[in-house]
Parts: sequence; structure tokens; C-alpha cells
Amino acid sequence: MSEARISSARQAKIEAVGGVKTTLAKATSYVLLGFKGMTVMQVTDLRNRFRKAGVEYRVIKNTLLQQAVKGTALEGNKHFDGALAGETGVAFSFEDPSAAAKIVKEFRKDEKNEKLQVKLAVLDASVIPGDRVESDLATMPGKDELRAMLLATLQAPMQQLLQQLQAPAQNLVYVLEARRKQLGGGDEEAA
Repeated sequence: MSEARISSARQAKIEAVGGVKTTLAKATSYVLLGFKGMTVMQVTDLRNRFRKAGVEYRVIKNTLLQQAVKGTALEGNKHFDGALAGETGVAFSFEDPSAAAKIVKEFRKDEKNEKLQVKLAVLDASVIPGDRVESDLATMPGKDELRAMLLATLQAPMQQLLQQLQAPAQNLVYVLEARRKQLGGGDEEAA
């Protein structure tokens, strides 16, 4: 009976590691956070902000994270391993890589929320130290901003082409208008 319990507990741990590993692989980026000293209301506020932005936030055991990164580029990374101390919350961004970092930056602007600690962020298997998450990752353009920039870039050549195509017709109108005024102006003087 105890052997069956050990087996089911081991199976549960294997499934938990697999779940975290899958989430890490799906995420475009994630931020590791320390929340020691924060109130329940502050954590709830942070969770609500994450949820509204489509960011998944979970508290994950450090040993579980260490097991989940085995076999990846993060295995043995001294910065990543060093961040796995104390309580660790992980904010996963699946679409916009800077979404979680932007929410953390905005949240930490309020003095009462300064206890939220940014341990580090991971973007495409690159580790960004905690002190650079707000200055680097949070300032990256978001998904919607990138779309707007791409649309503007794609529209610029078409707008220039349209202006070039309209220029001869516009110039002809200006010439004809000048000639009409010239002819009309001469008739007015004679009258």
C-alpha cells in the first residue's frame, strides 16, 4: 500500500514537471518574481492585472522549475539557478513577450508595491537579469505597437507611389489654372 502511494506521488511529480516544462516551452517570455512581504490584496491585484493582459501567473516550487529546465539551454545557467531561492512566482507571456514585464513595471511604480522583487526574465532562452527587466524588456514595443509599425512600414511605399502617380495630374491642373488666370486676367484689364 505504501509502495502504491510512493508510486502515485512520484507520478504526480513527473506530471507536474511535464506541465511546467510544456508551459515554459509555449511561453514567448516569462518573469520570475519574489513576492515575500506582500499582502494578499497586493498579490490579488497583481494577479488581476496579469489576467487582464493575458499573462498566466503561478507560484512554482524552485525544485520543480529546476527539474523543468533540465535538457534545455537554461540547465546549469548560474543566473537562473541563483534566482531560484525563496518564494518564486512566474508570469508567463504567450503572445506579447513584454506584457508581463510591462505589468510588473507599472505595478512597482506604486510605492506600496515595492516589495515585489524581479528576479529575472527569460526571453528565447536568454536570461535577462532582474535589474534590466524593467528597463529593457518592459520598454520593448508590444504586439499591437509592432503591428502598427509594420502597417506603417508597409503603407509608406504605397503612399509614395500614389503621390508620384498624382503629381503629373496635379501639375497639369496648376498649369491650366495659371493659364486660365493669365487669360482671364488679360480680359479683365481690357474691359
